[in-house]
Amino acid sequence: MIPVWDPVVRVLHWGVALGFAVAWLTAEQGERLHETAGFVAGALVLARVAWGFVGPRYARFAQFVRSPATVIAYLRAIAGGSERRFVGHNPAGGAMIVVLIAAMAATAASGWLLTVDAFWGSVTVQRVHTLLAYGLLLLVLVHLAGVALASLRHRENLVGAMVFGLKRAAGPDDDS
Repeated sequence: MIPVWDPVVRVLHWGVALGFAVAWLTAEQGERLHETAGFVAGALVLARVAWGFVGPRYARFAQFVRSPATVIAYLRAIAGGSERRFVGHNPAGGAMIVVLIAAMAATAASGWLLTVDAFWGSVTVQRVHTLLAYGLLLLVLVHLAGVALASLRHRENLVGAMVFGLKRAAGPDDDS
């Protein structure tokens, strides 16, 4: 086993997940908690973006953000059951991280707009915020499905890897 996910990545990942879950579950009844959870998740996303430029190897965007053509080719390989294992994020996982970061940032930003005088009570901003939140939930579900599929296909506990930071070292057919 080798260290892959550093403590900062893991804390930010689980913190954003918890913040989103709390915000989602308190959307209708806990305005103060909902706002706080959303602001925390938004702040953690900003920290993750910064860490994506200055963090260690597997945390950096340069390591896992791939071209659209590479992502599409990887998705085709998944459909054909022939995708390679990656020690870091695979091309589909890297794309999902970028999309999740953008969606969480947009959701948090639209929620924040609802707290400022110019947009307080705006039905349009509220609808945008709600639409973004539902879209983010859908993305989270797709992310979880992808984690489950990759864990099964590559016989690797990716949830455990995000808890403890360790993954199996690259084998001869893996991409480091």
